[in-house]
Amino acid sequence: METIKNIFRTGYGPSSSHAMGPARAAALFAGMHPGMTGCVVELYGSLAATGRGHMTDRALEKALDPVKVEIRWKPETSLPLHPNGMTFSARFPDGTETQPFIVYSTGGGAIEYLGRPEETQVYPVNTMDEVLSWCSDTGASIWELVSNSEGEGIWDFLQEVWNTMKESVERGLENEGVLPGGLGIPRKAASYHNKSSGYSESLRRRGSLFAFALAAAEENAGGGRVVTAPTCGSCGVLPGVLYYMKTFHGIEGMRILKALATAGLIGALVKRNGSVSGAEVGCQGEIGTACSMAAGAVVQLFGGSPRQIEYAAEMGLEHHLGLTCDPVRGLVQVPCIERNAFAASRALDADAYAIMSDGTHRIGFDRVVKTMLQTGHDLPSLYRETSLGGLALEGGQLET
Repeated sequence: METIKNIFRTGYGPSSSHAMGPARAAALFAGMHPGMTGCVVELYGSLAATGRGHMTDRALEKALDPVKVEIRWKPETSLPLHPNGMTFSARFPDGTETQPFIVYSTGGGAIEYLGRPEETQVYPVNTMDEVLSWCSDTGASIWELVSNSEGEGIWDFLQEVWNTMKESVERGLENEGVLPGGLGIPRKAASYHNKSSGYSESLRRRGSLFAFALAAAEENAGGGRVVTAPTCGSCGVLPGVLYYMKTFHGIEGMRILKALATAGLIGALVKRNGSVSGAEVGCQGEIGTACSMAAGAVVQLFGGSPRQIEYAAEMGLEHHLGLTCDPVRGLVQVPCIERNAFAASRALDADAYAIMSDGTHRIGFDRVVKTMLQTGHDLPSLYRETSLGGLALEGGQLET
């Protein structure tokens, strides 16, 4: 299995698959064609359907600057391998133009293209069952598998991830006003945080959890710097939960980094055997995976066994099966931001449920990942990040 560094990517919102991925593809193409003076980019399927709301055009123009960019939107057509397909063609001063270069943005900022170098496989396992067997055979924890496989450098990487996550939450708690995009959605994190202080202990904690998750999600919606966990659209869940653990349980330092390691491995397993792309499997792949990652991380922080961690991760994903990706006007705002807060709460519920058990249950994590992938493929495309159905119909579509 690949490194967990592919789960935690730092960049600017609002979308990992529609902004980060295309920007990476554009930078790659520019490096392959020095001297080009123009670039034609054709966006297909989901990229074209919700590209303006996700600021795909701005991400491409920024990545290709100062090259003149012509963007063509083709939402009715999908390329064969993934709904988030695009092509790049270079134009040169002598009037020549290259053949289209096909790239796919496959979720979480990752890109795929013909001739892409194979990703180094750093783990000796590819499924959760294999992870649990390794833990049983060695007596070690899941985070130790990450350390053994990734090397000591992973801790510096995860420290940077945690620093960026904390900063996104703290900025979000300070920033107020209306989010960009035209929906007139006000930021709520600061208000929720202030109001929570007036409640009794239980409601104060829950209100603060909502505020922390909203803060990072709103930063993403405003184009701020965030960490995919596993995507931009779900970037508030894990930071919100870990910031909650820091605030109310005093957990910091290596304990947080070990929890991040466990969460990253859970996300990598979903990406390896399922999908984290809303355009491919709906929001179950984004919010469901984020909840799964956060639930497993918290169980570890409370001293749970590998099997209890697996149980919590399984529940976090299982109880989001079938969740559609139907953002209003293609913006990562409604219902996306609110879902981050609710998934953070569900992660704590999954933790409590798993900790009270011995970790034994009937349907395993690997089975749920496969079910999520099949469910996503069975969803009509209008419920997979095209803004053509579901809740998106309430707010109309952005013109392409």
